[in-house]
Amino acid sequence: MTGLRALGYRLFGRGFDYLLHLRPAEWPILTMHFLTGTALSIGVVGLAGTPHRGAIILGTIAFVIGLNGGTLALNSAFDRDTGDVAYLRRPPPPPPGLAGFGVALMVAGLLAALVLPRPFLVAYAICFLLSILYSVPPIRLKAVAGFDWAVNLVGFGFLTPYAGWALTARELSLPGGIVLLSFAALFGALYPLTQLYQLEEDRRRGDRTLAVSLGITRALGLALLLAGVAFLGFAAAANGSGWAQGGSRRAGLAAAALAWGAVLLPWWLGRARLDSAGHQRRMHWALLAWAVTDLAVLWAWAR
Repeated sequence: MTGLRALGYRLFGRGFDYLLHLRPAEWPILTMHFLTGTALSIGVVGLAGTPHRGAIILGTIAFVIGLNGGTLALNSAFDRDTGDVAYLRRPPPPPPGLAGFGVALMVAGLLAALVLPRPFLVAYAICFLLSILYSVPPIRLKAVAGFDWAVNLVGFGFLTPYAGWALTARELSLPGGIVLLSFAALFGALYPLTQLYQLEEDRRRGDRTLAVSLGITRALGLALLLAGVAFLGFAAAANGSGWAQGGSRRAGLAAAALAWGAVLLPWWLGRARLDSAGHQRRMHWALLAWAVTDLAVLWAWAR
């Protein structure tokens, strides 16, 4: 081991395994997606001067580290992956009590949510329940094709930015609602892409994920379809926003659409030649396209 992982083990010993299974490499991406909802409500400039600043900070920590980090630790406790997983290369064996550690973090976040706006609490509680249903046997929706996809579409795609919006105590506007629904469709496109390089390990474990059920060709076809639906939704929200001079805003959304096309179309065309490492590299490009989309949405609606 070298770099930050080696330093972590020198500082914390085997206790560092618990932090690794929270997958902190995902926290910047999740924080950005979460706060996109906040910025859609009050604008990027409004983030600095809002009276809800304390609630936004507490809610972000609760959702990103408590809920999401705890969910990933809980998931790792039952998956016991030996190969790379999203945001964690060479995962260490799950340490003792990892499932309980994950649930404890989720409960801590829920306790914090009790003092935050009620819509945020409701969104958190729904995601908490979905996380348990997704990860824990005997239900373990992660292993049921279609349900694994639906849980992530609702939880990460829609409720994550909605929870960020809810911290501002403002009602969800119509264009804002369309944007969040479009994000849900876009995560419906992204989710099977995160599974393609894990097909063999999922099959060995007996998990019938959406990607296992569909196969590579149909999973990529679904991703292309839903990415198209998502950007049609963004276009509809743009048309309903009444921009007097929206050229640069629309250009940003077009750039995000092109980023997705640049990832998905070559992936589709070259799918027969790719091994698991090739699918994993392209999945990371898809995550970058997701980040570009967050930035484009902020440019369009949150200035």
